[in-house]
Amino acid sequence: MNAFRTRFAPSPTFFLHLGHAASAFHVWRAAEEAGGEVLLRIEDIDTTRCRPEYTQQIFADLEWLGLTWPEPVRVQSEHFSDYRACVADLNARGLAYRCFRTRTELTDLPDPMRPGRHSAEDEQRRLEANLPFAWRLSLNAARETLGPDWEALSFQEQTAEGLESQPANPDLHGDIIIARKDSPSAYHLAATHDDALQDMTHIIRGEDLIDAPHIHTLLQTLMGWPQPIYRHHPLVLDADGRKLSKREKSISLKQLRADGVTPEQVKQRLGFA
Repeated sequence: MNAFRTRFAPSPTFFLHLGHAASAFHVWRAAEEAGGEVLLRIEDIDTTRCRPEYTQQIFADLEWLGLTWPEPVRVQSEHFSDYRACVADLNARGLAYRCFRTRTELTDLPDPMRPGRHSAEDEQRRLEANLPFAWRLSLNAARETLGPDWEALSFQEQTAEGLESQPANPDLHGDIIIARKDSPSAYHLAATHDDALQDMTHIIRGEDLIDAPHIHTLLQTLMGWPQPIYRHHPLVLDADGRKLSKREKSISLKQLRADGVTPEQVKQRLGFA
């Protein structure tokens, strides 16, 4: 295994913007400084929002920025069977449960983040009605399975001061969805599965995901997957101090190219020149 292997894993739900470019530069620079490599991964498990044209534009934009990666590129939608197998394994071990609840039903619960299992009768009734459901990871079952090891959960975070061991607190996330109603997987499961499969040693991403290692550590422990080192970089903000967002249709790299902006100007704007 490479001593330093990381990945850039965008979701093709819209075109990349300057925030993605900054994240990519952080990732490739870290790998270059460590003499390691970067894999490109397309995280397109969102079957309702991902589009092939966005995936193709990701390749074009990254090439325009002068970034390279080894082939083949892992495209998550081509490997749904892998994630189904993980969900089946967790379910067989009593660690996952079906959740049919709508958003309205969840808000009516005492703890929407930990809705818990349906009663056997309620679950059977909803199954017979062919209602859609998600799969959730049960933190109660995970805590019982791990016993004393639950309190020992921790991960390694690379900061400006050095490598720090931090206690993991999965309760921050509640009973996460591991398979969506409209997809055989959800982000946390697919990402940790692929990080293990692809032998990732370091995960470098924006500060908006700084809490993700808390639940990823639990998944890695339950599944017997290795734990990478995490590093989180600052986000690119707009004039109002908000992070750039595909949801807010922040100006895309594709548009910047059409406007005559050069890759060097992008690097200068982001402080990577």
